[in-house]
Amino acid sequence: GRQTLRILSGSENRELEEILDDFAREEKINISIEYQASLDIMRALESGTTDYDAVWPASSMWISAGDTSHRVKHSQSISITPVVFGIRQSLAQELGFVGREVSVSDILSAVADGKLEFCMTSATQSNSGCCAYIGFLYALLGNPDMISSQDLTDPELIDEMTSLLSGVDRSSGSSDWLKDMFLAGDYDAMVNYECLMISANQELEARGDEPLYVVYPYDGLSIADSPLGYIDNGDSEKEDAFLTLQDYLLSDAVQDEIQKTGRRTGYEGISEENRQVFNEDWGLQPDRVLSPIRMPSTEVLFQCLNLYQTQLKKPSLTVYCLDYSGSMSGTGESQMRSA
Repeated sequence: GRQTLRILSGSENRELEEILDDFAREEKINISIEYQASLDIMRALESGTTDYDAVWPASSMWISAGDTSHRVKHSQSISITPVVFGIRQSLAQELGFVGREVSVSDILSAVADGKLEFCMTSATQSNSGCCAYIGFLYALLGNPDMISSQDLTDPELIDEMTSLLSGVDRSSGSSDWLKDMFLAGDYDAMVNYECLMISANQELEARGDEPLYVVYPYDGLSIADSPLGYIDNGDSEKEDAFLTLQDYLLSDAVQDEIQKTGRRTGYEGISEENRQVFNEDWGLQPDRVLSPIRMPSTEVLFQCLNLYQTQLKKPSLTVYCLDYSGSMSGTGESQMRSA
């Protein structure tokens, strides 16, 4: 290709690689993608990196929070997907979640009663975990106009969030890795993007396993808007290549292909030809009008994340594997001990 676009992307976009391959062949523009968690993408923007030509995190808030030097241009949402609960179908039936609207308080009650454990990405690493966590806070605070610093000092909120997060059985730093971990393990539920729930269920049914029933917490629903933005490094030809890619992804034909992967391309419904992807037997609601929560300011968002990391989340189990092989003797071993 005449140009190479280096994109730093959230892991959930792995499922769009075939679409990107088609673009690369048609336009003779190479695509080089590195996958990182959305919060790591934010930190890369904060550092002023020149290693990439574009960023594609799960949510616009990470561009806003990280792009302090205002180098990102032409940012547009490519698709949207809500953050939802996927619960083993028989367990969802047992909990009374099938066929009705479910609140965050309903989920909290199931966790407190010892009936529900779930997998979730870390709120301080991955967008899906962060969005779910902010949605929990928003719902348990009674749906304020916007979460404030004062809200985070409420002792009742701290107790309820600690109880809710005690239900996290396994964690991960990435939404796509969480899906793979879930499929490889023996778990009852996970919090993840609707599109990855669809992907997981397709694999579960293909191997004859029980699918997940998808639950949309109506009072704490958050949305990933998948913005693709150009990092301006002063190369006009690179910028033209980026705009060609963005126009391609936003074209009607490609938006239809993106919808076939389980992503929505608007806030109101799915096209008729793609309804079968959003299998209503799995609890999916293709006609649901998505009404997301309002995210807090950047300052309050980081206060929420600090609270999660220092007070609310379950402790991590950290294992160190230390190398005492012969090649480490002397300086290597002393440096390791010192570190």
